[in-house]
Amino acid sequence: MKNAQLADILRPETMDEIVGQKHLFGQKGIIRRMLMGGRITNMIFFGPPGTGKTTAASVIARMSDMSFHRFNATSASMSDVKEVLASSSNLFGANGILLYIDEIQYFNRKQQQALLEYIEDGRVTLIASTTENPHFYIYNAIISRSSLFEFRPVEAEECAKMLFRALDYLNKESSQTKTVSAEDAQKIAKLAGGDVRRAIGLFENAYFSADSEITIDDAMQFSYGVGNFNDDVHYDMLGCLQKSIRGSDPDAAVFYVAKMLSSGDLISVCRRLQVIASEDVGLAYPQAAAIVRACCESAKELGMPEARIPLANAAILLATAPKSNSAYAAVNAAFEDVSAGLGVDIPVHLQSPLFKGYIYPHDYENHYVRQQYLPNDLKDRKYYSFGKNKTESAAEEYWKKIKGV
Repeated sequence: MKNAQLADILRPETMDEIVGQKHLFGQKGIIRRMLMGGRITNMIFFGPPGTGKTTAASVIARMSDMSFHRFNATSASMSDVKEVLASSSNLFGANGILLYIDEIQYFNRKQQQALLEYIEDGRVTLIASTTENPHFYIYNAIISRSSLFEFRPVEAEECAKMLFRALDYLNKESSQTKTVSAEDAQKIAKLAGGDVRRAIGLFENAYFSADSEITIDDAMQFSYGVGNFNDDVHYDMLGCLQKSIRGSDPDAAVFYVAKMLSSGDLISVCRRLQVIASEDVGLAYPQAAAIVRACCESAKELGMPEARIPLANAAILLATAPKSNSAYAAVNAAFEDVSAGLGVDIPVHLQSPLFKGYIYPHDYENHYVRQQYLPNDLKDRKYYSFGKNKTESAAEEYWKKIKGV
């Protein structure tokens, strides 16, 4: 156990020991109420790193008395998983298998499909976790058979509870009596930006470098790459970056890039810039998404300090580019209809295997022929409206021309 991570040693074993996520595990938390009612279903946990997704899975497994098997999709192969699933036939009718797959977005569609057979007949209960939007990275058939739960960044006050547990453990292991004030514990917790694992790692370093009392100054020596925002909230900074770009202010945009990078948070900057390229610039300058993607990949390959250069290019490009949120608005409207259960009556001519009545557009002038594509109950719905910019205006004119509008 000498080389074990402190965060793993201190991992909570009951729901009452979990910090944060009160909406899930508090006295009125949805997962707590479900478990107390004797219900365990397939679940998908999504949210930032270090917010308790793996801990929650292990706590649920312990409460269920099921055989718990954990895999990380970044390193496990489907053959590894199948070896465990093959044993489910021997356990079926007993307590069954609880299969936890961390970072499931790294399993491709075919790998995820392979899980369905075991999920559907109840031999396996699946808990999957991801730091990404599950609707974009997880196979729809798995989502439809699971309950989705969001894990949020852990508040500093809650995170500080784990730091006091860490203090007790470290004092016992090293036979010392070091202390930390409640105020400094919360300040150290804030440096981690809602990531409990990071907070514990930062605190452990501070513990061994401090004298009798651990202070925020001790922790600050190790804060590069952990999120040194003090009273500024991590997601507020990302929001400031996006609002500055949306508002076409390149000076503010490059400032917030510099501020985020100074805390060591390169990945969050890359992710947010890629979102902005499609959400706020969008179809007004479609090439922006590809250019920003290239800048972000370059930044991740280079690392700091050189990474600041391609990311500054990306931020300034986006801030000075024409803006359109037409695609963003269109997909949001479509999602509302999907969530409302609409769009299930697909036109016969679009259904396989015969596609009876389907008209092949390439056989017609301008490669266009009028026919219905939306489901019958949404056939007159309009999600997309052309934005008022050069690129979309040109597309609109072409659209009108070929459709005879």
